[in-house]
Amino acid sequence: MGSSIDNAFFFQQRVLDLRAYRQQVLAGNIANADTPHYKARDFDFTEALKQAVAGQLEGDLKVARTHARHLEGTGGDGLPGLAYRVPLQDAADGNTVEMDVERAEFAENALQYQAGIAFVTHQLKLHAAAVTGQ
Repeated sequence: MGSSIDNAFFFQQRVLDLRAYRQQVLAGNIANADTPHYKARDFDFTEALKQAVAGQLEGDLKVARTHARHLEGTGGDGLPGLAYRVPLQDAADGNTVEMDVERAEFAENALQYQAGIAFVTHQLKLHAAAVTGQ
């Protein structure tokens, strides 16, 4: 059981974790825009957030132990599965990265991440004011 501060920021922590991961995925797509046969990847943020809040991305899947000396572990890494992006137009070299789409998604995700940081910062200031009485 976490502290009340952990509980208060649980949802926003999941949002920021997923936004940061999505930024990495989108940056990878942009970096590979000229790589022949590279397939752009992404994930459904809304669905991933639902799963993260429900605890389905936390690694609840136990790894089977086939020997008594095997170590305990979990099967999940806390990250959503990636899907291949379907391009609007096929490229001659088989690459599915569409720079306009990737840039737009990257910019929107960055803006959402910054908004999440601003929200958490504001909430922290409110908690600090409540503690100090100012």
